[in-house]
Amino acid sequence: MEMGHITNAESVVVVGNPESLNRKIAAIRSAGPQKLQVIADFDATLTKFGLMELEGKGSHGLVQQGNSEYDAKRQELYNYYHPLEFSPNIGLEEKTKLMEEWWGKTHALLIEGGLTNESIVQSVANGNIAFREGVFELFEFLEERDIPVLIFSAGLGDIIEEALRQKLDRNFKNVKIVSNRMVFDDDGHLVAFKGKLIHSLNKNEHALDMATPVHDHLGDADDPSDDNASVKKRTNVLLLGDHIGDLGMSNGLDYENRISVGFL
Repeated sequence: MEMGHITNAESVVVVGNPESLNRKIAAIRSAGPQKLQVIADFDATLTKFGLMELEGKGSHGLVQQGNSEYDAKRQELYNYYHPLEFSPNIGLEEKTKLMEEWWGKTHALLIEGGLTNESIVQSVANGNIAFREGVFELFEFLEERDIPVLIFSAGLGDIIEEALRQKLDRNFKNVKIVSNRMVFDDDGHLVAFKGKLIHSLNKNEHALDMATPVHDHLGDADDPSDDNASVKKRTNVLLLGDHIGDLGMSNGLDYENRISVGFL
């Protein structure tokens, strides 16, 4: 078995098994777009890895609550837990508990610190976040062929939705988000999170039940372009991620062919 390398001026692509990859590509082409779906992480996968990640600002860290005390508390949590997430000396079971602890404390601070809907809009507008080149064109290409895109993130679904709205400036009917979703009261204040907590080590396709269509303020959130049963019939998968935990995003799917792409 030979490992393949593809190099251009800006990047290097490493293919573990070129022969296997070519077989999968041929099979996916033969089956057609009706059998394909794309499952993608958000932070540092669809978005560029850069200053935002170096400062600990994925979609969680991008949020500015308008309360410097609580912003600082969340940064302290990042400084403590982030090294543990990647520590080679901590087993998976213990690390999973630590991630649940980290996410839970962070969400509690967002509620306690008085996060508002308007803060989310302003955080995205003022934040250092940018999509990778080609994401808009990829989404257009997939939408034209009715190929669903599942954005599976351990971040904040409301931030992701706002980033898509502001930075890509359009609504893609084939895009769904599985992420941590917020509940706001009538005055626009965060009061809770709904559904199962998703962190970096518990991504799996069973969370598909949480998927909601991305929609603009005039859109119908109850009219998904492709229901869950239909998505599960799409047994060819293009999986995009940047974390070892992202490999679990397709768990629960009885897929025939999966091409996994990791951004390093």
